[in-house]
Amino acid sequence: MFSAKIKPFKGTKQVIELTAGTYTAVIAPFLGSNIMKMTESGSKVDFFRHDESQSLEEIMADPVTYGFPTLLYPNRLHGGILKCSDYSYEFPINDVDGNNHLHGFLHLREHEIVSVEETEDAAIAKTAYTYDEKDPFFETFPVSFRAEYTFRLTENGIFYFFTITNLSKRQLPFGLCNHTAFNGPFVEDAKPLDTRLYVTIGEKWLLKPVTCIPTLETAPLDNHDRQYLTGSMVPVKHIIDNDVYAAETATIDGRQFRGAILSDIATSTEVRYEVDENFNFWVIWNDGGEKGYFCPEPSTWMIDAPNLPLPPSESGYLELAPGETKTVKEHIYVVEK
Repeated sequence: MFSAKIKPFKGTKQVIELTAGTYTAVIAPFLGSNIMKMTESGSKVDFFRHDESQSLEEIMADPVTYGFPTLLYPNRLHGGILKCSDYSYEFPINDVDGNNHLHGFLHLREHEIVSVEETEDAAIAKTAYTYDEKDPFFETFPVSFRAEYTFRLTENGIFYFFTITNLSKRQLPFGLCNHTAFNGPFVEDAKPLDTRLYVTIGEKWLLKPVTCIPTLETAPLDNHDRQYLTGSMVPVKHIIDNDVYAAETATIDGRQFRGAILSDIATSTEVRYEVDENFNFWVIWNDGGEKGYFCPEPSTWMIDAPNLPLPPSESGYLELAPGETKTVKEHIYVVEK
């Protein structure tokens, strides 16, 4: 069964509910096209952190640590500075302790619903946001673009596509991440300490204290880091505070895989979070470890990439010329063992 419906939400907003087989996903265009909730009934998986008791005001006040938000621009810009090849912009400081600008603005905007449809093999939703002079941030960052989202839910999970097009006459920096807030545990009635995390990490990047800006040094993987590669990392009940790594591609079940695998060792249930090769880095964080969630965040660029004295091949920094378009893809699904 495939279903795609627009439904009212808490009186004044709308959400899109997609159903495909045992999967259900709820997308909030009013909150930056966040996947607010996603479940898979066969394995009793509840993927993302959510709290249905929250008021609309509470939901909108904390859009980063719930669900599946898309951030542009991701992570930190030190001093609020974003240096491009043709201009330098100064964003407001919203991380006072670190003197940084955090996470940009796209996840805070109300997006338009472009279409919802059901096909022979999927339930599909499309949303979009046109950033131009009508946006309150445009005075700070006058580079217009259109962001388009496609959510394709099938019996094999959700396929996510993000496309951005530069509508301006200036260069458009391209930096994107998903601040993916997975439940820990993610299986109904499971124990937090039965949760494990595998991530296809490469070299470790070191960060400065307080500012959390890269030192430009890397370090060999220690016993803590190697737990990601063995799939033995318990991602909750202890602090993971911005573990930052280059992203790599591994071979899983005989094919290439770039991403993260969540496992519940009591039930052998697996969630796979697969990203494409545009995502060059992982930032892993769990908000102190005691809040029942953790965030393996794939990012196209390194923290503070526009300002780092590194070539784009190392920092992941990218610019789109006027009229240029860029698309990234992700896939989240359950694997039955």
